[in-house]
Amino acid sequence: MDEELYSRQLYVLGLPAMQRIREAKVLLCGLQGLGAEVAKNLVLMGVGSLTLHDPHPTCWADLAAQFFLSEESLGRSRAEASQPQLAQLNEAVQISVHRGDITEDLVRGFQVVVLTDSKLEDQLNMGALCHKNRVYFLMAETRGLVGRLFCDFGEDFTVVDPTEVEPTSAAIQDISQGSPGIVTLRGGSKRPSFYDGDLVMFSDIEGMVELNSHSPQPVRVQKDGSLEIGDTTTFSRYLRGGVVTEVKRPKTVKHKPLDIALLQPCMVVQNTQEIQRAHCLHQTFHALHKFQQLHGRLPKPWDPDDAETVVWLAQDLEPLKGAKEESLDEALLRTIALSSAGSLSPMAAILGGVAAQEVLKAVSGKFMPLDQWLYFDALECLPEDETLLPSPEDCHPRNCRYDGQIAVFGTGFQEKLSYKHYLLVGAGAIGCEMLKGFALVGLGVRDNGGVTIADMDHVERSNLSRQFLFRPKDTGRPKAEVAAEAAHRLNPDLQVTSHTCPLDPTTEDIYDDDFFSRVDGVVAALDSFQARHYVAARCTHYLKPLLEAGTQGTRGSASVFVPYVTEVYKGPTSAEEAPYPVCTLRHFPSTVEHSLQWAQDEFEGLFRLSAETINDYQQTCTSSLLGTDGTGILALLQQVMGVLRTRPQTWQDCVVWALGHWQLCFRDNIVELLRKFPSDKVLEDGTLFWSGSKKCPHPLQFDPNQDTHFLYVLAAANLYARMHGLPGSQSQTALRELLTLTLLQEPDSMPQNLFSAEFGQEQLKELQETLDDWNKGPPLKPVLFGKDDSSNFHEDFVVAATDLRCQNYGILPVNRARIKQTIGRIIPAIATSTAVVAGLLGLELYKVVSGPRPLGTFRHSYLHLAENHFIRSAPSAPAMQSFHHLEWTCWHRLTVPAGQPERTLESLLAHLQEEHGLTVRMLLHDQALLYSSGWPFEKQAQHLGLR
Repeated sequence: MDEELYSRQLYVLGLPAMQRIREAKVLLCGLQGLGAEVAKNLVLMGVGSLTLHDPHPTCWADLAAQFFLSEESLGRSRAEASQPQLAQLNEAVQISVHRGDITEDLVRGFQVVVLTDSKLEDQLNMGALCHKNRVYFLMAETRGLVGRLFCDFGEDFTVVDPTEVEPTSAAIQDISQGSPGIVTLRGGSKRPSFYDGDLVMFSDIEGMVELNSHSPQPVRVQKDGSLEIGDTTTFSRYLRGGVVTEVKRPKTVKHKPLDIALLQPCMVVQNTQEIQRAHCLHQTFHALHKFQQLHGRLPKPWDPDDAETVVWLAQDLEPLKGAKEESLDEALLRTIALSSAGSLSPMAAILGGVAAQEVLKAVSGKFMPLDQWLYFDALECLPEDETLLPSPEDCHPRNCRYDGQIAVFGTGFQEKLSYKHYLLVGAGAIGCEMLKGFALVGLGVRDNGGVTIADMDHVERSNLSRQFLFRPKDTGRPKAEVAAEAAHRLNPDLQVTSHTCPLDPTTEDIYDDDFFSRVDGVVAALDSFQARHYVAARCTHYLKPLLEAGTQGTRGSASVFVPYVTEVYKGPTSAEEAPYPVCTLRHFPSTVEHSLQWAQDEFEGLFRLSAETINDYQQTCTSSLLGTDGTGILALLQQVMGVLRTRPQTWQDCVVWALGHWQLCFRDNIVELLRKFPSDKVLEDGTLFWSGSKKCPHPLQFDPNQDTHFLYVLAAANLYARMHGLPGSQSQTALRELLTLTLLQEPDSMPQNLFSAEFGQEQLKELQETLDDWNKGPPLKPVLFGKDDSSNFHEDFVVAATDLRCQNYGILPVNRARIKQTIGRIIPAIATSTAVVAGLLGLELYKVVSGPRPLGTFRHSYLHLAENHFIRSAPSAPAMQSFHHLEWTCWHRLTVPAGQPERTLESLLAHLQEEHGLTVRMLLHDQALLYSSGWPFEKQAQHLGLR
């Protein structure tokens, strides 16, 4: 397992699920746009092998959504032409092409079969074959602006881990002896939520130790949040500590085969209205297949006669079993039929992302699969005014790469797209998907059109499992440049420019008025709320539409903000969490988070701050440590010297220092703390000092055979060596011999720290002499923490220090991956949710480019693929402000009529009085009321229409 490559994905799926995915064998039939999206996602996410089957020749209509094909592919088998491009995405995935017929023996060799954009007869045959042989089956198809997905995982499919959330865990305050026993949790209103029937286990309890070894047991949640458990009457009296943790339970899913599910569909919908629409879509797809069977083709684009035939076929179908008998929506049927011949890249991205996620669910048992059917439509992308709908002549094939899109929107809309110029901020995972979409839809392929990419980051190996425009050879290069080159290869007509400077307040001389005057819209694909707020503010200032998306794991959102039509961006602010109290971190940690923060502070203090401080002292400080100016560096100096009296000269010196610091942190300091506060210390009110949130620590005894002990010394010694410009060592064998044979032959050989926490005059003199000696050497080299290099010992140190600290205080540790995610502030990510949100933004791009349209046609979208939640809703209108008889929104501006000079303040006030009857006194009075309201200045200014 290449953990660096799949690092972001591992935080979503976990190692066991990833290992099952790496062994999976998948057969994918159909390599049009939808099939290409499924294949791309599966290869990026690292399935074991992918076999492609599509003998059909490439045609012009394929190029509107199939990004592995080009004009050079015309006439070649889609599968054959796609395989070389797919193979470049992930060398660890075996990708082959099956050229013969699909037989039962062939199907038995796969765990999953995916069928895309196929005939109904083929779907039924393959569905029956897979169900019979217990092979997981998925079918997906798109027709213009509608799409559907079907899953059949058999009649007894086990979901090992149904949800994306971590098991609930909480610290215990008290446990009563009784029947039932009552568990009181810590945390007040912020304590984690349990639910009736949850299975839980207990750990680290002192006193009532019987619960620590008890099998999982159900709980009932009381009104005050406490938990009712089984009979604890015979158990020992509870003393302190302990953690209660939820135990996730597998679930069994029963799926029907396709032939039965076609007549008894279960669908992922949110309300009754959606159910009716989904049933109508279900019957429309069936009618389209009937039409194809009768005529050997799909309905012609926007042909009214063909559309009427589809409506008649749908109305003649057998009613769905179990569904309320209602007449089908003829207008909806007709609209779908008219646009069904098209192939759109955003629709392929959405359905392809969801389908790939379902494949992962099938092979890993991670997350709940769909309840068989999912229907999706984006017919709101079409004009509401029927007079603006395209004609058959406008949608006739042109033998060009945009034929699939022209079949839905017509040539006039294609012309609009070609002249647009968009700014893409961020060339990460979502940014790459958006660039692919721009290339496929033909955005900015004419003069004065184009795409400008702004991203200051460079390609890292961990990007390659999600950011499909990058290849291993691009590692280290600027993302913006690599993405621009790759997008141009997808569509040579795309006018694309890259900027490697960020879009922020420091670059407003680059992204200035002239720059934004040439931009028609902005797409924000950013990973910080601070950056999103700034970009949104620029769009509001320059009156530019903004498309914005983000993901976290299998969750995602896609939003659109249009001048004068929708509200402006109001995402959350990225406020830093309040720091933990110093005394808690130093002496009284009670959670893993406390231990982790302590370990991070240790890293910073030992290997960065101490080096920087001593270097500064060497360069600027001439006074003695005995003076008041010198005492500030004593604590850091003590840490950096540790057990050494002179600067380290060898690797062995660094090991001696690391071992001494281990002794100081995990034994000596704990012994000293227990000397001041013994384990049985009682407060004046009769309660134990070490009770409640205070966990009583115990010192550790160094053991080189304990992996965590050893890892700490190995990492600390290497970091210490690096700080002093000395060569380190990765040899664990050599270090074990050094520790065992040299340092631990006698108990008294453990190194002792030279200086205590309290400094007397003699110690200060000794410390001064030591520092003077250290000053004779070269400057120290501060070590800056790096999160994406597993070989530099940075993560090793923090992980080992966190684990040892947890051992000191009896805190249940967490795995290395979770620690790495926290310290690196890593956002879990996976290719599927990225593809879906990019597709959703592509739909909103269609609407923005098409011209003015009502608020109700735009969509904010939210999804959670792990739990099959899909929500799309119209955005809110902009808030209306008023001042006397004037009304405006944050999008409105005071404008100077053409031909008139720029207004001075005097002329502006005169204009307000003459045209609107507003005097300076009225304006000042309103401002005084605003000031007294306590609103921040920015809100006051917004209320008055100021910028």
